[in-house]
Amino acid sequence: MSLRQWSRDLGLGVRFAFSGGREGWIRAVLTAVGVGLGVAVLLLTTAAPNALEVRHDREQARLDWPLGEPPVKSDKTLLIAQSDTTFRDKDIRGRMLEPEGSGAPLPPGVSRFPAKGDMFVSPALKRLLAADDSAPLRERLPYHVVGTIGENGLVGSQELAYYSGATGLSMHVNGGGSVSRLETFGDPNPSHEKTDPVLLLLILVVIVVLLMPVAVFIAAAVRFGGERRDRRLAALRLIGSDSRMTRRIAAGEAMAGSLLGLVLGTVFFLIGRQVAGTVEVVGVSVWPSYLDPSPALAALVVLAVPTAAVLVTLFALRGVVIEPLGVVRTAKPARRRLWWRLLLPLGGVAMLYPMIGQGHANGDFNQYLVSGGVILILVGITALLPWLVEAVVARLGSGGVAWQLAVRRLQLSSGTAARMVNGIAVAVAGAIALQMLFAGVDSDYTKSTGQDVSRAQMQVGVPDGAPLAPTARKFAETKAVRKVTALWEGYLGDTSWKTENGPNTLGALAVGDCPALRELAELPSCEDGDTFVLDGAGNSDDGAHLNKPGKKLYFEQSSDDHSPDVQWTVPPGVKKAHAVKGLTDWERDGFLMTPSALPKAAEKRVSGEIYLSIDESVPDAYEYARNTAFRVDPLSQPMNWTATRQDTKFSSIRTGLLVGAAAVLALIGASLLVSQLEQLRERRKLLSSLVAFGTRRRTLGLSVLWQTAIPIVLGLLLAATVGITLGAVLLRMTDTPVDVDWPSVLAMTGIGAAVVLLVTLLSLPPLLRLLRPDGLRTE
Repeated sequence: MSLRQWSRDLGLGVRFAFSGGREGWIRAVLTAVGVGLGVAVLLLTTAAPNALEVRHDREQARLDWPLGEPPVKSDKTLLIAQSDTTFRDKDIRGRMLEPEGSGAPLPPGVSRFPAKGDMFVSPALKRLLAADDSAPLRERLPYHVVGTIGENGLVGSQELAYYSGATGLSMHVNGGGSVSRLETFGDPNPSHEKTDPVLLLLILVVIVVLLMPVAVFIAAAVRFGGERRDRRLAALRLIGSDSRMTRRIAAGEAMAGSLLGLVLGTVFFLIGRQVAGTVEVVGVSVWPSYLDPSPALAALVVLAVPTAAVLVTLFALRGVVIEPLGVVRTAKPARRRLWWRLLLPLGGVAMLYPMIGQGHANGDFNQYLVSGGVILILVGITALLPWLVEAVVARLGSGGVAWQLAVRRLQLSSGTAARMVNGIAVAVAGAIALQMLFAGVDSDYTKSTGQDVSRAQMQVGVPDGAPLAPTARKFAETKAVRKVTALWEGYLGDTSWKTENGPNTLGALAVGDCPALRELAELPSCEDGDTFVLDGAGNSDDGAHLNKPGKKLYFEQSSDDHSPDVQWTVPPGVKKAHAVKGLTDWERDGFLMTPSALPKAAEKRVSGEIYLSIDESVPDAYEYARNTAFRVDPLSQPMNWTATRQDTKFSSIRTGLLVGAAAVLALIGASLLVSQLEQLRERRKLLSSLVAFGTRRRTLGLSVLWQTAIPIVLGLLLAATVGITLGAVLLRMTDTPVDVDWPSVLAMTGIGAAVVLLVTLLSLPPLLRLLRPDGLRTE
């Protein structure tokens, strides 16, 4: 067979698709919509690597801490202070700027330095500040907005960020705080840290799981209207076309729909690209300019979709006998064979088996074996589901009229019903496997912080030398603060900190009132003016060495601090106290002091930490505490306490999965709706005939619902089985004990069922319109 003959037959099919009257156009449009939705998701996927790279580059370009030796003050230096904050669980990136000369570097996205009291804000923060219920945030950011940060200074369209003007930052540069001096933004020599093998495995599986349902939907979309098309092909046989030519013409019709789908997909992608710039999903947002598909990957999509349409059509027609007087598909088809369908998932397991037990320590997983194995297992669902539906519906017994109509329809066309469910089954199976994998390795990337959230929910650092009692009192008077534990911490040494090597022996020091000290130790008795020595699990020998009556100890001071030493003489009869696990889950050693026991001159040598217990029943409870912290010190960054902290890369991968899953679920719903409408269109005359013969519309409606429900239940059961199997194999690959995460299995299955239920409800109005006798009219 020559290439010329192939191209002529395919071209004839394309012409039939667009010149075959109303039926041809409707089928082409339905196919194009289904393919277009898939193409849009594929194009968004090909744009994802570029979006991630641009986000990373933007983040790197605005790095604002000196790398290497800090620069000295000059006409080209800038003082910058971190002033990040949080508002109702939304992180806000804040920076205070003070240029030290005309050559100071401007941060990306800002045209000039804001004066003191002014600020540049991101567009999203500007909208948030203008909201009626953002009064607590406006109190914390009492600056005048003089401009917006440009796109090149933000990692996403919905990022909350600001730059404010400041003065007097130089006194904080060497204080170990959040103020830095720099000559340029960004890292001139960025380094790329090697990613953990298990995280790479997660990334590979996420990509495959998200793309497989898209491929399945595209394959199903090119087969829309298959039964009507086959009857039209019989007419071609009648005028002299042979069977092979007829199949090629059918492939040309499918290719026409896929080509139109490429056009619609590009339109959908451009619309989605603009919409993506206005939304935030799981804390992630992008600018539309980020979503530029890779030319090579986009070209691959353009070539792969029409090619797949041709191959899928030829494959679908392999068992159909098209004769001049009809299509021998309406006869009872031969029973599907199971053996070759089992080879696909078994082959996938065989590809993954060599990596069982590889874990973290044995190098990277083979990406080709991982991708191929997961694809074969998921594709196995599309092969097994038609057999499962056929085997089950063949054994279904008698029932009501609606049940019998549905079962008989499924017995005649179980393949069509299975195709509609394939995509949702693949998506659910992949989601179950991923949830099992994430749940299994979660403990490896989630660590305890040691913070006792039952005793405090927020921690605030206060400036060095701030008065003890008045600072704590400001927080105690704050709305929604139930309890304040104020501790000032520092170190004592046996010699001056100005000596060449510093003190030989160090002892920790904590200063607070009696209730605060009882959070750290069991005190025999306590009143203001007492001093205690701890027998904690730390370096208690050093504490005993320092605890000698009359011994002079020196308070900690920085090397560039030229003020006189502050000494403290250990008094006789220092009380002993037994250390307990404090607020941060570790036992202290050294000394405890009440405020009166601390020398007045030493107040500037200790730094304060205030631990707050918050009444979370009060609306915006945390915002009141943050505002008080800002009034105490504009550079303070209050920290919410959490019992655990998760690895950033692991969290990013999980976030990426959630974002991708949201897009795939939208595709699943839209494609299922198109498929359902196409099925109803094909059955229009049959349904109208039954109505004309007196069948109740309620009965017909229930039969259509049963035709949807039976394959969905079977598909979800198969998806759960395959998903659990794949999840178990992946867990064994990471050398993690296999534990089925049943809540996730039920949740993923429930989400799949909910999507189908929503699509079914949306298809009811057109179904009711079809259930009328005038549907028999024809031209």
